[in-house]
Amino acid sequence: MDEHVLVTGAAGYVGTHVLVELIEAGYSPVALDNRSSALTDAAQKIFQITGHKLRFYCVDLLDKSSIAQVFDEVKVDCVFHLAGLKAVRESQGNPLIYYNVNVIGTINLLEVMEDHEVYNIIFSSSSKVYGVPQYLPLDEKHPTGNCTNPYGRTKHMVEHILHDLTVSNANWNVTILRYFNPSGAHNSGILGEDQSEKPRNLMPCICHVAEGKMKSLTIFGHDYDTPDGTAMKGYTHVVDLAKGHIAALKTSHNNGNYRIYNLGAEKTYSILDMVKMFEQISGKKVAIELCDRKPGEIAMCSADSSKAHQELGWKTDRTLKQMCEDMWNWMTTKSPTQKTSQHLNHTDLPQTDIKNDTHL
Repeated sequence: MDEHVLVTGAAGYVGTHVLVELIEAGYSPVALDNRSSALTDAAQKIFQITGHKLRFYCVDLLDKSSIAQVFDEVKVDCVFHLAGLKAVRESQGNPLIYYNVNVIGTINLLEVMEDHEVYNIIFSSSSKVYGVPQYLPLDEKHPTGNCTNPYGRTKHMVEHILHDLTVSNANWNVTILRYFNPSGAHNSGILGEDQSEKPRNLMPCICHVAEGKMKSLTIFGHDYDTPDGTAMKGYTHVVDLAKGHIAALKTSHNNGNYRIYNLGAEKTYSILDMVKMFEQISGKKVAIELCDRKPGEIAMCSADSSKAHQELGWKTDRTLKQMCEDMWNWMTTKSPTQKTSQHLNHTDLPQTDIKNDTHL
């Protein structure tokens, strides 16, 4: 493909899967990440799946001059902006860090893009911008802004910044993708959520309990108005989510210069449903501990993604069972590394004053 795509947050959970889908769709993406919460050896893992030698820049979006150096060196046609902090509970304890990284970092990126006359951006947003649902499933017309945590507010702020840019300058071409609970892993068992830190999301936590790495799964809230009292959500396979980015890229010049799409599933599952499915797949008992609700949590959330289906040709294809199987496979499979040690080293990557790193 002739279009050059820069992916920020490229070493993260969604970012790595997006890179694979870009490569398999014929693109040669450029990866950018500060590696603060990166998947270990992501470049090597992506090479194992695709055979593609990834060009990577280790850059923090709070370092505007380094971002500019990347744009000076690389022809960029479109940016997939996935970089940012994403833990809801962490954002409640450290809101300034979230506003700094997620909002100021984005502004730095946008200023550099404008300086280099790069106006195409696909932004990784979140269902958290909707706050407490007024109705379900959530569609793109649902009111936003009544966010229940700082993380959601940072996403909401960036959406408004991007909208204001399209109003001020018609050259800007913006697509907003609102994620609904990314889950699962690549079916190869090579890519998934980072295992090097204490897990924060539901699926990795369940897996850690099943593996014996954690004593029990703490469930915050068991008195919601749901069939079993635990929160219910729609979960989106991360590969389906990644494919949504490719669909958005291919249709990015349709339907005006500011578009918003939900990427998520309407069908919901409770936390206990997830536990039961993992027990079935793993053959292991998952101990649970029921605790009081945490601030910022909601009882139920599901997506109406019909707009993405109609305009992007996208829909979720993978089932809950596949999500759990792929996640368990990722957590329990040791992927081979002999290919990467043989083929990937610093000489494979372009030389630059900015830190290149094969261990994306």
